Formats: sequence, C-alpha cells, structure tokens
Amino acid sequence: MPYRRSLTLSVLFLSCLSAVAKDKKKVALPIDILQAHTAWVIIDPHAGMDVTDPNANRQARADVEAALAKWGRINPVTDPAMADLIIVVRKGSGKLVQPTIGNAPGNAPPPVIAQRTDSGINIAARQGPPPEASDPHPQMEVGSTQDTFVVYRGNLASSNTGILNPLDSPPAWRYTAKNALASPGVPAVDAFRKAIADSEKALAGP
Repeated sequence: MPYRRSLTLSVLFLSCLSAVAKDKKKVALPIDILQAHTAWVIIDPHAGMDVTDPNANRQARADVEAALAKWGRINPVTDPAMADLIIVVRKGSGKLVQPTIGNAPGNAPPPVIAQRTDSGINIAARQGPPPEASDPHPQMEVGSTQDTFVVYRGNLASSNTGILNPLDSPPAWRYTAKNALASPGVPAVDAFRKAIADSEKALAGP
C-alpha cells in the first residue's frame, strides 16, 4: 500500500513537471521584442573562421538579413545605434571541436550601409576602410554542432540597465537546430516569425 501511494505521488509529480514544461514553451515574448522593427545581424564574436569553409558565417549572416528583409516586419540595419534587436548567428560544423582562425576579418561586421527599397532590393555602399583584423591566429574551437540564432535587445545601454554591451545580457530568444541558417528558407527566421505570431495570439487572448 505505501508503495502504491508513493508511485501515485511520483506520477502526479512528473505530470506537474510535464505541464510546467509545456507552459514554458507557450510563454509569450516580451512586448518590447514584439514592437521591434530593426535588427543588427552579426556573427558570434566568439566564432572563429572555419578553415574548410571560410565564408560559412558570412554567408549565414547575409542569408539571415535577406530573410528578414523578405519578411518585412524586422528590417536589417548596419548601424547598431538604430537596432531594436541584435541577432547573433553562428554556423555549426557538425563537430564539437574543429580548427578555426581566431580574430579573422571575415567575421567582422560588414563596413556598409544598406537600405531596403520598395522593390525589396538592398542598396549597399562601403563606408570607410574595411576593419583590420587583430592578430588572426589558428586555434582549436569548441562550439555547438548545430546552427544558432540568438536574439538580444539592442537598446539596453540607453535604458538605465547598467549594461553597456547588450550581448552581456540574457538573450530574449534562442533557436538552435541543424541547418537552422540554411538558405533559401532560413528556418531560424521562420521559427522567430512563428514565435512572434504565437506570442501576439497569446496576448490577444481567446
């Protein structure tokens, strides 16, 4: 009898944990994220350049910017001061440890200003010289095997939070999956769009 009672309590406890987990998945995104209209897309500052695919992260960043521009709700910008959000991307290599080049210029933010026209075409112009790499060097990098897409608030420095670097704050949303940054679909952008739509629906109520 005590064993049966203990088993019943255990089942109820696990059921509660399952319910909590499901509720967490349905938590709406914060209002300020839903009100965002611009995003600065950058490569993860901790990511090195893949020696076998040097343009992987740069291409992922370009693909994310193109997917955002096509969506139209959140437009990519190249000036962080104009960004409501900062989106950090990083291509996964499928390996936990891989050789990369640290401090490579290819992973730096692009030295361009881009605008989205009515036709959906981005016009870009170089502003100033390309950034210089500081001591590029070979390294062994430990990272995620999957693609990552992480969303941070971009205006924390001016919101009395005491946080000068937005990337030092907890991310507002994160998506990690195999080929999450693959073009032309860019599943990470689709997932973010769905998260926003679900959040707005949840906030609107029944």
